[in-house]
Amino acid sequence: MTEPDFFDEGDLVGVLTTQPLDRVLDYKAPEGGCWRGAFVEVPLGPRKVLGVVWGRGKGDYDRSRVRSVIRVLDVAPMREEMRSFLKRAGDYTLTPRPAMLRLATRAPGLGDPPSMQKIYRLGSTEPDRMTDARTRVLEVLRDYGGLAFTLKELAEMAGVSTGVVKGLVKQGAVLEEDRPRDLPFPTLDPDHGGKALADDQAEAAEALRASVRTGTYGTTLLRGVTGSGKTEVYLEAIAECLRQGRQALVLLPEIALTAEFLTRVEARFGAKPAEWHSGVTMTERRRIWKMVGQGGAQMVIGARSALFLPFQNLGLIVVDEEHDTSYKQEDGVLYNARDMAVLRASICGARVVLASATPSLESWTNAEAGKYDKLTLTSRFGESVLPDMKAIDMRGEKLPSDRWISGTLQRAVLERIEKGEQALLFINRRGYAPVTICRACGHQIACDHCDARMVEHRFQKRLVCHQCGESKPMPEVCPNCGAEGRMAPVGPGVERLTEEAEKLFPDARVVTLSSDLFGSARALKAQIEEIAKGGADIIIGTQLVAKGHNFPLLTLVGVIDADLGLQGSDLRAAERTFQLMRQVAGRAGRSERKGLALLQSYQPEHPVIRAILAGDEEGFWRAEAEERRQAGVPPFGRMAGIVLSSPDVQEVFDLGTEMARRSAPLRQIGAQVFGPAPAPIARIRGRHRVRLLVKADKGAPLQAALAKWVGQFKLSNQVRLSVDIDPQSFL
Repeated sequence: MTEPDFFDEGDLVGVLTTQPLDRVLDYKAPEGGCWRGAFVEVPLGPRKVLGVVWGRGKGDYDRSRVRSVIRVLDVAPMREEMRSFLKRAGDYTLTPRPAMLRLATRAPGLGDPPSMQKIYRLGSTEPDRMTDARTRVLEVLRDYGGLAFTLKELAEMAGVSTGVVKGLVKQGAVLEEDRPRDLPFPTLDPDHGGKALADDQAEAAEALRASVRTGTYGTTLLRGVTGSGKTEVYLEAIAECLRQGRQALVLLPEIALTAEFLTRVEARFGAKPAEWHSGVTMTERRRIWKMVGQGGAQMVIGARSALFLPFQNLGLIVVDEEHDTSYKQEDGVLYNARDMAVLRASICGARVVLASATPSLESWTNAEAGKYDKLTLTSRFGESVLPDMKAIDMRGEKLPSDRWISGTLQRAVLERIEKGEQALLFINRRGYAPVTICRACGHQIACDHCDARMVEHRFQKRLVCHQCGESKPMPEVCPNCGAEGRMAPVGPGVERLTEEAEKLFPDARVVTLSSDLFGSARALKAQIEEIAKGGADIIIGTQLVAKGHNFPLLTLVGVIDADLGLQGSDLRAAERTFQLMRQVAGRAGRSERKGLALLQSYQPEHPVIRAILAGDEEGFWRAEAEERRQAGVPPFGRMAGIVLSSPDVQEVFDLGTEMARRSAPLRQIGAQVFGPAPAPIARIRGRHRVRLLVKADKGAPLQAALAKWVGQFKLSNQVRLSVDIDPQSFL
């Protein structure tokens, strides 16, 4: 029977709610009826909850007891392609549909009726007297490029009282206005400010424009060395998408990248697009959600969750730095935004551009197989050239035990500072030291709730667990043996490296870039902008600095421990080390000044280090692909990670053993089950964790077999089971 698009008053409708229920619930359509896909408010027990009209009701319930939909919300109904996307994404990741619906409704106040509100924006006059508090308010309004905020939001963002804002209103420096809460975004002009492109850029841009003009699905891998102008190329694809009257979505892996990117978008299209990530206010989040659904936002720049916005006519998705591991959601719904972007585009007939200097092996393999189109930019744009790359063999360097910057690297940094250039020292470890040990008894400070060592954060004078966030003061006395003054840090983190750099280069301006050192995304953006203007001589950074930043004066990159990612059993260790080293080295020499990257290594003969230095990317990918093919692991096989957790360690081991024993549904498709075994981090937040790994052939129907397998077991209330399809992390 064909599903109707409209249900008259009293018709039975099936409503999917955001509540953790295992089924669609029957309700009666309200007065005036409702459309399929309508967002509705329905009664559930004593509560009123959000839901979506999913289709016709089942009618398998006493009709006299069926309650009516309370009201239809004043927002655009969910489109068929969005419902299909949520269903297929849920089927792939084995996620219940209510959890998928929650991803698609992450905006507050969707049920609020349209109303006016007082908002505050930058005025045209200066106050007669400036104070620190007034300066902060005006800086917030300038930083956000003319956006308006509610009184509470503006006061909180500036760290002032509401009285300061109202005082500026009286002076005319801030304007108070009444406006509807949710307005369309400024129109973007695709013909506003395109740059002159180099020949290979122009050729790639035209190929992308042509693909967008087809109006059909397809994916293109846009490869280009760091600094080759990939962004300018895919901005031309976005321009073509806007000409076609369709919407564009650009996914970025890091909030810190958005400030520079928004500036480039504004220069290209004459206005700023919508911006969706955790740093956006709740008011702006609701506005974006509604305007995307109504077509009032042509372009969205966002984090991975922007994939679940209700686009009216999505024509292009760009996944920038597509190899980045932060595109994998590691809690709640476990999905990879890169793969979900391809799925969503295939459903709505959009194009996908996967952009990276160091693509993931999955994308490289799909391009080699002809599943994706491939465009390659081989040289840097303008006068800049790729940096030279050299290894420093640490076996030949004479360093004391509390030093990590070699003499060779120290001399190279001094040369740069004397020339008025910048140097970046990179170590992929947050905090001061990864381990704190008692020199009297050997006790290592561990988290009380996790099987993990606590990391000293000296700038905060705290020990912090990077698994659960628990923190405690740095102890003066060993908690194990009671010895005083014997606690010592072991190994370097970014803060310890900063301390060393300040001692070695006392006259240099040293700045540390690490995500946990900034209280807000805005503060981090401001620091990055200051560095780009020359506000530092030496930058000490974690992997945050490897992601797309452009520092014109930066000519030297020193990697403190190039071997760090090569240890462990992670099947992607070599790939990730190669990507990270190439990306961080690519920060050097991005203007007309020649760059140099120095990699400190105790094993410079390692195949991955040699491939990084040689720049033989194709050779590395082919060798890595062949190893994975022989092992039958992704992208040439299927894998799923199952993690069981409970406060009771025996309970999870017993369940894991039983699951391994009763694995007939998996054996029927030729899959293997490994485990159970303690997870590498065997306890987090007081919950013991046991891991099983499932490995299958590439064409095996893994999800159906996993669902049948897991469905055999009834879990107690304190046991949690998560299934991770295509796991990126094995912790």
